[in-house]
Amino acid sequence: MVTLAEVAQHAGVSASTVSYVLSGKRSISTNTRQRVEESIRELGYHPNAGARALASSRSNIIALMVPLRTDMYVPVMMEIAIAVATTARSHGYDVLLLTGEEGPGAVRRVAGSGLADGMILMDVELEDERLPLLRGPAAPGGARPGAPADQPAVLIGLPADTSGLTCVDLDFRATGALCVEHLAKLGHRDVAVIGEAPAVYERHTGFAERTLDGLRSGARESGVRLLHRPCEGGYDAMALTLARILDERPDTTGFVVQNESAVEPLLALLRQQGRAVPEDVSVVAVCPEQVAVQASVRLTSVAIPAQEMGRYAVEHLVAKLEGRDGDEVVLLAPELTVRASSGPAPARA
Repeated sequence: MVTLAEVAQHAGVSASTVSYVLSGKRSISTNTRQRVEESIRELGYHPNAGARALASSRSNIIALMVPLRTDMYVPVMMEIAIAVATTARSHGYDVLLLTGEEGPGAVRRVAGSGLADGMILMDVELEDERLPLLRGPAAPGGARPGAPADQPAVLIGLPADTSGLTCVDLDFRATGALCVEHLAKLGHRDVAVIGEAPAVYERHTGFAERTLDGLRSGARESGVRLLHRPCEGGYDAMALTLARILDERPDTTGFVVQNESAVEPLLALLRQQGRAVPEDVSVVAVCPEQVAVQASVRLTSVAIPAQEMGRYAVEHLVAKLEGRDGDEVVLLAPELTVRASSGPAPARA
């Protein structure tokens, strides 16, 4: 292991100068700083994390809370997590991954222990129990009860009330409206929404609720009859859901799918029933790009910008940690890509 003293000797400066370059606590001339940084690179010096944390009162760690639930599409969650870890590393931070469903207890534990300098929270519900611990003071001079002191946080998701919070997410309300408007322009008047598992709506998970809100709003404005049915995903569940939809709305010619595990079962069932895509029915999905392009019929879709969401969340958190950023809501505009699964509604008999 290379020591700080060896770096100082190599650069021809004192050990304290090397320490000041690393901590930034004192102004060091440009030439000296460059010489020290070059010695650090050449020798492969890595400061002791524990000593650095004690000296700076910073851990250089970001906590990422990703409750991994069986009713969520884990690959998207992990794609966001990888983007968070990669971006955090580029800013000199490591990531502490928390995957349990601990709720407010995990927020208190991380903040109270000093494990991390800040946190990023995913799987955000409209009335998330973690949020009161993350908001700013309730009034001048008065902190909210139980709130961790000075714990910067960013949400990947949007709750019902965003006051005192920094949030990054896809604009799922606009996404829902965009999907139904696309089908309406193609002449579809009966559209069914195959949604996430029922538990996702029972928790009032933000992305699912806001997509549904946008779908309903877009349907009203476009004169479309909309039917929403949650689905567990998988072939058997999709078969029951599709049978129920066609029993209630036999004239359904358009489907919007927000459930990655239901995509292929739906396409297979439509083929079995002799319903050609897109000649007889059109399918639009809200899903990762990879799911859309690798489906048995290339899907018209709105992609989930997982990497952008993870990157923006880290950049806003780092800015907050450095005192350069206040609370704000960043909604990424949806983009609908037309592929082979959507076409004009069939003429009615």
